Amino acid sequence: MRGSWWREGVFYQIYPRSFQDSNGDGVGDLAGITRRLDHLNDGTPASLGIDAIWISPFYRSPMKDFGYDVSDYRDIDPTFGTLGDFDRLLEEAHRRGIRVLVDLVPNHTSDQHPWFVESRSSRDNPKRNWYVWADPRRGGPPNNWRAVFGAREKRSAWTLDPATGQYYLHHFLPEQPDLNWWNEEVRRAIDDVMRFWLDRGVDGFRIDVAHSLVKDQRLRDNPRLFAKRRPRHNWELDEVHEIHRRWRRVLDEYDDRMAVAEVSSRKLANLVRYYGNDDELQMPFNFNFLRQPWSAERFRAVVEEWERLLPHHAWPDYTLSNHDRSRAASRYGPRRARVAALMLLTLRGTPFIYYGEEIGMTDVTIPPERIVDVDGRDGERTPMQWDATPNAGFSTGRPWLPMAPDAQRVNVAAQRDDPGSLFSFYRRLIRLRHGSPALRSGSYRTLPAPRGVFAYVREAEGGRYGVGLNFTDRARRVGFARPARLVLSTSTDREGSAELGEFDLAPNEGVLAQLS
Repeated sequence: MRGSWWREGVFYQIYPRSFQDSNGDGVGDLAGITRRLDHLNDGTPASLGIDAIWISPFYRSPMKDFGYDVSDYRDIDPTFGTLGDFDRLLEEAHRRGIRVLVDLVPNHTSDQHPWFVESRSSRDNPKRNWYVWADPRRGGPPNNWRAVFGAREKRSAWTLDPATGQYYLHHFLPEQPDLNWWNEEVRRAIDDVMRFWLDRGVDGFRIDVAHSLVKDQRLRDNPRLFAKRRPRHNWELDEVHEIHRRWRRVLDEYDDRMAVAEVSSRKLANLVRYYGNDDELQMPFNFNFLRQPWSAERFRAVVEEWERLLPHHAWPDYTLSNHDRSRAASRYGPRRARVAALMLLTLRGTPFIYYGEEIGMTDVTIPPERIVDVDGRDGERTPMQWDATPNAGFSTGRPWLPMAPDAQRVNVAAQRDDPGSLFSFYRRLIRLRHGSPALRSGSYRTLPAPRGVFAYVREAEGGRYGVGLNFTDRARRVGFARPARLVLSTSTDREGSAELGEFDLAPNEGVLAQLS
């Protein structure tokens, strides 16, 4: 089946600055990722068993937003290495059966990108219309649009360029001017960027801010916050779907490539539109899932609504953490990490694991003098914890962000040979998923369960599994309504391969059972 690798695989996000430093400068790099690929998949049960990686931006950049301000889409920032280093990483990943997605940042560039340098040089420069420029209105910005960074301070999304007397649009930092996606030349330029990396051998893209891109050509003010039914004029315009269809056509020029889109719609009915008629990008991220509090009812409601809304050709995806969100183990508590993992890896859909989740990494409190991110996201981006050596095996130099205080105890080496560790739980769960058509691609059906328990069945020809997840601090009586054999529990106290009829789920316990 074409596309089955991204439907059935387990994805892993790598934030390259924080994964592994190979040269002692305190910043992770591409050669470091290559060095640690065996952790992800070396073909044996000793590794995590990952099928694909998504690498956050590594392009040339002034690093105002740590790579999401691109100054050259076709080259590697020296911080991370060279194109040769990327080619070696890609080759070694593919040799291990690991697919590689790279981050595409098409909504904006750096203000140091040659396109913008030309655009701001004069009003009649040929690249002026590659960005969004507008005259002042009543002596101030052209409209009331606000920047994402600095939203609490109600910062304008416009900055005046004194040299030309016009404002330029930036929905993030002033150093990240927005491209003008009404311009066909811009569209062709990003098409060519995609082909550059696809020709190099990447398996697809994670696309940043994929729902924004097109802005109202008349630059109309957004409605006030209380006017919720009125659409905003700078987010999720209908015209963005034609761009996604265009990108799908580019992907389809190649053999079995794919893309997953960052779409921050809070309404699943809006999010489902980004699948199109199986002619847009393969998946949009379902961020409604990770926004939920620790509640069986809330997670179940999102999953059931998503299953109800998805057309037959669409495939769901789920994640609980990423580089922009507090880590799941911090939001929900480390003792719930196994239940969260069991849910993530047994639901119908493609799971995305954020680096360090497999060992229970949590957010780190950053001292004021070490804060570097403009939007307070340093705590979830701290270096990977590999072992108990200085700097947890991440670097021989001073890490760019502080190491976690528990790094000497919470690390890969400490958990690798411990059958009761979280890392061992992840490995076993991923192997079970790989070996089961029901867990990889089977149907989903919710089961009746007491309050505080999320229970469901995954089924495919030749196999049926029941999952029970207790989100509470009290035991809950559950049953799968048919004979069941325990396959995996988040609790080390439960007897292996036990026969389950009606039984008690311990507080914060999850079980996976094979049903007759």
